[in-house]
Amino acid sequence: MAPPSTTLTAIALRSRALCMLGRGQRPLVVSIVRRSFARAYLDDYDEYKPLTKGARFLWFSVGCVFGILSWQAFVAYKIKHDFQQAGVQGPMVHHFHNMARGLSTLPVIQKPFEIKHDVSESNIQAARQEMLAIVGHTGINENPGDLKSRSSTEWSPYTGGRYALIVFPQSTLQVSNIMKVCWKRKIPVTGFSGGTSLDGALAATRGGICIDFSRMNRILEFHDRDLDVVVQPAVGWEALNDYLDKYGLFFPPDPGPGAQIGGMIGTGCSGTNAYRYGTMKDWVIAMTVVLADGTIVKTRNRPRKSTAGYDLTRLMVGSSGTLGLVTEAVLKITAKPENEHVAVVAFPNTKSAVSAVIDMVQQGLPLAAIELLDENTMKAVNQNGYSDKAWTETPTLFLKFDGTQQAVKGQISVVDKLAQAYNRKSFESSGDPGQIDAFWSARKTALWSLIAQKRHPDDQFISSDVAVPLSRLAEIIEEAKENMRDAGLLGSIVGHVGDGNFHTSILYGEKDKAAAEKITADLQRRAIAMGGTITGEHGIGLALRDMLQEELGQEAVDMMRKASLTAFVEPVPTHPLQIKYALDPNYILNCDKIVRMEATDPSTDHS
Repeated sequence: MAPPSTTLTAIALRSRALCMLGRGQRPLVVSIVRRSFARAYLDDYDEYKPLTKGARFLWFSVGCVFGILSWQAFVAYKIKHDFQQAGVQGPMVHHFHNMARGLSTLPVIQKPFEIKHDVSESNIQAARQEMLAIVGHTGINENPGDLKSRSSTEWSPYTGGRYALIVFPQSTLQVSNIMKVCWKRKIPVTGFSGGTSLDGALAATRGGICIDFSRMNRILEFHDRDLDVVVQPAVGWEALNDYLDKYGLFFPPDPGPGAQIGGMIGTGCSGTNAYRYGTMKDWVIAMTVVLADGTIVKTRNRPRKSTAGYDLTRLMVGSSGTLGLVTEAVLKITAKPENEHVAVVAFPNTKSAVSAVIDMVQQGLPLAAIELLDENTMKAVNQNGYSDKAWTETPTLFLKFDGTQQAVKGQISVVDKLAQAYNRKSFESSGDPGQIDAFWSARKTALWSLIAQKRHPDDQFISSDVAVPLSRLAEIIEEAKENMRDAGLLGSIVGHVGDGNFHTSILYGEKDKAAAEKITADLQRRAIAMGGTITGEHGIGLALRDMLQEELGQEAVDMMRKASLTAFVEPVPTHPLQIKYALDPNYILNCDKIVRMEATDPSTDHS
């Protein structure tokens, strides 16, 4: 009698179970064996019924042996078929042998693979006609200057590539319909919300379409009794806090001026308030996301806590728009701090300033923010008019306090005594709202003050975002300053020193590009050697993809890569979720960001 029609799939599942026995994966083995028997004894029961128990055992044994020999061939065929169905072919398919071997990681593909994008003029214009029906004539922009500004900024690490169209949706449904067009036509898409990121997340590495969320800028719901608010992605954090101020509430994450909620979620940003309040991931409860194929997903309901399934909200925070486009977000808000004060303390050198910070942290002072600006930054602030006050041009700490009057008074007194122990040069504090704004504006405009110091209009900007254990902070900052000084480059340092995170900012001409990049790379490697990280808050984007492997190791990045572009062998719960491919098998959402999928790609020469 011929073998029953349980097919090669059931046989392969059984052999997979045998292969995993030696790896301690017994629960998964049991699941697979049960599934294969279910196929044989339930789906094809009529064919098995005439067989004796011995014959059934024989068929099963033969199937296991045959499955061991055929497993890899079967998987290769299945993966190739799945990719062909998804419109992806070429050398990439041959790199999925790791899946047949049951490995959890995927090395970078050395030879470029065929991703079937279609950015031809005819396809773009056909998509344009479909999008006119969605957003109207005022919802599409093809102005060359605007196309350039959406794909790069003067602080972007990648300036090549341009979008073909900018589309302006006004609702989640419109975003969904736009994505359905791009999905069908295989057109790359990048979301744009604020455009203040420093990691190259908005770069048009493969052309396509930019979805600009600037017309989705409404506060949709405000629940003061629940302390949450529902907003669209183009709501700026500053505008949100202006709205909340009259209710005595605020939203703590405070990155650079101009940042908007959609971009803040994409980068997983933080800001000067992170020392007390945490980062963006701590303030997002739920969101509405449009996936690559136009599917609309709500990640959570509004309660502060939930264990309802996988945490899709955290999956999206920090994903740089590579998994989906955020169209609504439910954000936590909290009571506005009472009796806020700011102190500004100048020190003779960076070591003294950081040593004072370490003492403050070790004493458990509940400061709202601890920021460091070096002498070059203070000089830039003085020269470029973003602050009305004239500042001492030495390393300076900017500190925030809040609480009861007695508590704040006590904290300020302790900080002053600690600063005196490190020979502080000056100490100013104020609780007057106007003075607080004047003091803090120097910190919040530090980046723009530096950029305004360009020696030549064509000078470029490069930054770093390392974080190290607090005890090593003074050492690494001094090394960075020495390296910039020795190279003769104009640079400065700003730090969220309460949590060991700081930024170098370097301006350079074309002849100094290699030197600036080397200083930045050496600083990142030095941070890794100290047990730190290459990015505390800006994200990986394009610029740090290769350095990520030096920090985490090849295995960790290969694991991210497999979670970024692999296929299901079988669409069943027993197989690991392959994140990027599961959500975006056409690979159209913010291509090339976070991890490389090819050894070379359109951004290789610029990242």
